Amino acid sequence: MCVCFQDQVVFSLGTFQNVSVPVNGSVQAVVSRIPADVAFITLQFHTQHRNATLSYRSVPVYGSSLTAVDSGLLFLLLPSQTSLSCYLLAPDGDPVAGTGVLLPYTSADPVPGACNLEFPLENDPNIYLRYNLFETTIRFSAANIGHERGVSPPACDVDTGPGTRWRLEYDVYQYFLPENDLTEQSLISSMERAAIVSSMMENGRKLMTLSSRDSTQVSFNSIPGQGVIYSIIVRDPLTNTSASYIPVHTYACSFTSILDGCTTLGESLALLSDNSNFTLKSFFFFVLITRTTMLDYNIRLTLTAVMGVVGGVILVMTWWRFGSVMACVVVVGLILGFLVSSIVFFTPLGDLAVFRNDVVFWLTFSCIVLVVPLFFIRFPREGNIITCGVVGAYTVVLAVNAYTYTSLSYITLDVLKRLLNNNFSRAFITVPLQNIDFIMITVWVVLAVSGIVVQLYRERSRPFFPPSPYVMWCQERERRKTNVLDPSHHTPAFPARLLARLRQLTRPAEPAGERTPLLL
Repeated sequence: MCVCFQDQVVFSLGTFQNVSVPVNGSVQAVVSRIPADVAFITLQFHTQHRNATLSYRSVPVYGSSLTAVDSGLLFLLLPSQTSLSCYLLAPDGDPVAGTGVLLPYTSADPVPGACNLEFPLENDPNIYLRYNLFETTIRFSAANIGHERGVSPPACDVDTGPGTRWRLEYDVYQYFLPENDLTEQSLISSMERAAIVSSMMENGRKLMTLSSRDSTQVSFNSIPGQGVIYSIIVRDPLTNTSASYIPVHTYACSFTSILDGCTTLGESLALLSDNSNFTLKSFFFFVLITRTTMLDYNIRLTLTAVMGVVGGVILVMTWWRFGSVMACVVVVGLILGFLVSSIVFFTPLGDLAVFRNDVVFWLTFSCIVLVVPLFFIRFPREGNIITCGVVGAYTVVLAVNAYTYTSLSYITLDVLKRLLNNNFSRAFITVPLQNIDFIMITVWVVLAVSGIVVQLYRERSRPFFPPSPYVMWCQERERRKTNVLDPSHHTPAFPARLLARLRQLTRPAEPAGERTPLLL
């Protein structure tokens, strides 16, 4: 329970409280009756997309305040201290509304961010997040082991023995918000699950455990439009205690941008996938012009579509003129191989540490791509039908993604990101599979199986591969030339027939009526 006064909010430990900060104003957060066994307290405040400032002082200064959508402060308590206060401010000239909570910890719990050497706050329990289209990166400061009130904290880097902070371990957790849900209420309810250690361990997904000697920077796959909460729980294996850093969230998109905002991302991602994944020429052309030019995104998509059409026409004309079955079989096999390989690395297999090496990843990826066409050489008809069924059904999934978000579009989009971004190999590529995704997987399987069965039934009595029209015409022409018993052998050639028809059309009409021969 909390009591609210004008410009002041009284918190109870462990209880979430909604707070509104007026324009150019501030709100004082107060908590009292702190138990004596509490050694330190963390305050965290979360908004959906507007910055808020947390400050130890009524006037924020560098080193005593932090401005972010997910911000927090850490308070080391004095021996007789039973209350504390801090200030919330709206820094951008707009009112700010969010939810906050103060969490108490004992002297046995590790202190998150107490060995900070990088960020402005002396004791910084915050997680710093940045993102782009390809990856989301989080950074944090090292923690220290717990200590009693009024006791000087242990030195951070003097010794590395078991009695120092080097024994601490860091668990990285990920929590996905419901798909297609950009509401503030969804974020607040999710933050209430992610803020407390026991709740995050129960509801979140543990991605990795870092030792104190590992880097305090971790990268993940960006999923624009999908809400994600990241949290770090520091554990002390010796005392079997833990504490949480301030959770952070991201949608990997902007709520204020008109172009490519959070509500308009589906069309761009689906269009990118449609143009880049199912025609080899368009795919590699898109990668080439993206890595070598600074052309506008829409221009690149247009050129990609044009090259896809040109590549398709060239392939069809190669079959029509020369009857080259092998060229069609190889191209179709590579397309299916690409999709199969992408599916393999879309699974948790893609997050194995060995595949963070680009050489290992691309070598394994290419081997899977090249193995599939070997089946097509022996069974070209069946291979083409399977490709049409599987790939064609996947295009339906991508079409749906233009109107409602589905994680299945990242099957191929993640591979494209890795081709375009040199640092994407270090990112974790996990994406959520929620109700819409299981529905689309079912649709994909049903469409693929039904399409394959129908085509196999229709083609069961036909040639294993359609013959070339031009080659058939040439063979028919040679047959007519050599077979004198064929009536078509005596048919004049087409140019002669055309000339005769033109003469007939230009010949003057004969007069009507009876003609009597002249008798001599």
